[in-house]
Amino acid sequence: MTDTKLAILGSGAMATACSIVLTDHPNQSVKMWCHDPHQADDLNKARENRQFLPGIPLPDRVTATGDIAEAVEGVDMLVAAIPSKFLRSALESLTPHLTESRPVVSVIKGIENGTFLRPSQIINEILGDRTIISLSGPSHAEEVAMRLPASVVAACGDLSLAQTVQERFNTDRFRVYTNSDLVGVELAGALKNVVAIAAGICDGLGYGDNAKSALMTRGLVEMTRFGVMMGAEESSFAGLAGMGDLITTCTSPHSRNRSVGERLGKGQTLDEILAQMHAVAEGVTTVKSLYDLAESRGIDLPICQEVYRVIYEQKSPAEATDSLMSRPPGEE
Repeated sequence: MTDTKLAILGSGAMATACSIVLTDHPNQSVKMWCHDPHQADDLNKARENRQFLPGIPLPDRVTATGDIAEAVEGVDMLVAAIPSKFLRSALESLTPHLTESRPVVSVIKGIENGTFLRPSQIINEILGDRTIISLSGPSHAEEVAMRLPASVVAACGDLSLAQTVQERFNTDRFRVYTNSDLVGVELAGALKNVVAIAAGICDGLGYGDNAKSALMTRGLVEMTRFGVMMGAEESSFAGLAGMGDLITTCTSPHSRNRSVGERLGKGQTLDEILAQMHAVAEGVTTVKSLYDLAESRGIDLPICQEVYRVIYEQKSPAEATDSLMSRPPGEE
């Protein structure tokens, strides 16, 4: 069988996990592009991502490079695994080398500040019109890389391409479903990170299971309300990219967004938290876009709005909770 070549743009935990999943197929090989050539050298020599996924060996058919031209030469598909806040600048520097109209699989979960664009929209704006498939769902990189069972969804308006991604990624430990609602899957992946910060705040304040369950449930309502108003299908938020990813991100010790919230709830400042983190917590950036969009369009997102006030207006987590609990009671 002909070997399929794939390029992964990014070298963080999820990029590494994707490389492992893809090379579980014996006819697929991966080139991972690293922004830092020194990291590429270290990945190739150590055969593990010591910065983001230490202790997990890289398969032989994964090689890293700091040369983007080398990474994308002759590939059949690109996988974008760059944090949303860095996506635009990274793609602008790569544009001269990404001339071929290969489809792009995005595992990015965020909404750009200022433009309010989803990852697929940023990719199309910078790289030109090409098909984007969003791969999303409950899939912490640490567990995926260890080949623990996980299920995700590949979303694209062209279902035949979603099915191609399904074939590329699907293994006996990584199950991929398909979905035609790209907007809904991308928004669900972005919004759940904000709710996860709220869930972490709940943990940090010691509010218990009842409060956290209610927060997650009402958070899903907010995610769905926002998504539908932005053109998404309601059903996507009840699926893997919505409820599935929300449960994982709000409860897992691997969740960076939940961890940020927990530390905020325990009294640390955002600057202190971020200074100690190696990876990106997407919800910190996304909540600003979400707040601005909700304000401009009159969308009621009380949980997300309180998370914004804690992060950007230094409102205390306890006061934010009081604001939510003192809202007028209404129908579910």
